[in-house]
Amino acid sequence: QVQLVESGGGLVQPGGNLRLACTASGSIVSIGAMGWFRQAPGNQRDLVATITSDNSTTYGDSLKGRFTISRDNAKNTVYLQMNSLKAEDTAVYYCNARIRRQISSSRYVSQNYWGQGTQVTVSS
Repeated sequence: QVQLVESGGGLVQPGGNLRLACTASGSIVSIGAMGWFRQAPGNQRDLVATITSDNSTTYGDSLKGRFTISRDNAKNTVYLQMNSLKAEDTAVYYCNARIRRQISSSRYVSQNYWGQGTQVTVSS
């Protein structure tokens, strides 16, 4: 089995910074793209940022410059550095990863996995 565990969420004042981390564990052969999404109450889940295995990145609208995604392949971990946070950044942040695992001696499967989410609240 594969598990994604997020950490680093919490309450921060406007203008403050937070760093989220998400670590994948389990029967992992390799990890492809990893990313962060967020969902505020009543809204759809939106892209925050993604990063490929060779560190190519993409960002959601207007987030580049304040948010930075990175990864440590040796630790199976993806990070999201969030700076100059605003009230509208308040949401549950979810980690996503494309993970390849071995299901038999000659068969492999790649699937998308989600973390359980971590709450980020920006408020004074």
